[in-house]
Amino acid sequence: MRGRRVLAGLSLLVAAACGQAANDEPPVNAEDVMFVQMMVQHHRQGIEIAKVGTSRATTPELRTLTAAIESTQQSEVEMMLRWLHSWDQPLTPATSAHDHHGGMPETDAKQIQALRKSGNFEYDLCNLLIAHQDDAVQMAAAEVAGGANPTVQQWAAQVQSSRKGQIDMMMELIKKEEPAREES
Repeated sequence: MRGRRVLAGLSLLVAAACGQAANDEPPVNAEDVMFVQMMVQHHRQGIEIAKVGTSRATTPELRTLTAAIESTQQSEVEMMLRWLHSWDQPLTPATSAHDHHGGMPETDAKQIQALRKSGNFEYDLCNLLIAHQDDAVQMAAAEVAGGANPTVQQWAAQVQSSRKGQIDMMMELIKKEEPAREES
């Protein structure tokens, strides 16, 4: 009889501990899920652009930047996929998800293909990456404002800061290139 009471008590403790663990998990809302799903796709596009940049850029700063973007965004994709798995959420958003999230345009395959063939490669690369990274800044701002998960919101704030820094760097590279373009 005493053994049954001990087992019953242990069962209650285990059940309470399991319920407590679920309550200790950070909250996740629809904004968090949508942001992460969309950023996975956005990062994959960024990785493709960066690969083209790393293979064709001749300016050392631009080659370093695109290599860093490629590496960083690949590890961020892996992190985001782990989040989606842990939240038991689909890895991709619904087809119309962009419409409900401000209609943010995507960098499509045609733009990346045109970049591969560009005769003014570094200028075109910078312009495409600036637009692409600005989209990331806007998406991250929506997460910071409306997300519920503190980890995702903190990462979104880092995305805002780092992508703004990349945009500033590329703007400076374009300014340096403009006199050379005007002379030719």
